[in-house]
Amino acid sequence: MNFLRRFMYGRYGFDALSNFILMIAVVLYIVFAIFDMRLLEIIPALMLALVYFRCFSRNIRKRSGENAKFKAIFRPFTSFFSLRHKMWADRKTHKYYKCPECSQRMRVPKGAGKILVKCPKCKYEFIVKT
Repeated sequence: MNFLRRFMYGRYGFDALSNFILMIAVVLYIVFAIFDMRLLEIIPALMLALVYFRCFSRNIRKRSGENAKFKAIFRPFTSFFSLRHKMWADRKTHKYYKCPECSQRMRVPKGAGKILVKCPKCKYEFIVKT
């Protein structure tokens, strides 16, 4: 274990982009194996090589920049699903409303009747029934 710790010292390691590439490579490998596309199985192998290259790279600044670009591209998708997860978890106690002016999402407690809601982003006020 100490050998691995010393070996990885100063190296980049795994990040969100590496995990994404790895998942895509596994899915592609399974699809190519199911449909017996032996020639195309080189693609997941190259993707796996890229994941290991990124993991063992000593150019941490460049790998961090690549990961930041990846996260910036996928942020709308992840925020959409995290909001849906939060809405599902709060479904019994809160309702979510969208501001008619700026489309900001707001959480309002259920069972409060008609209330005046003020958007924290644009300060627009509107009445909702909870």
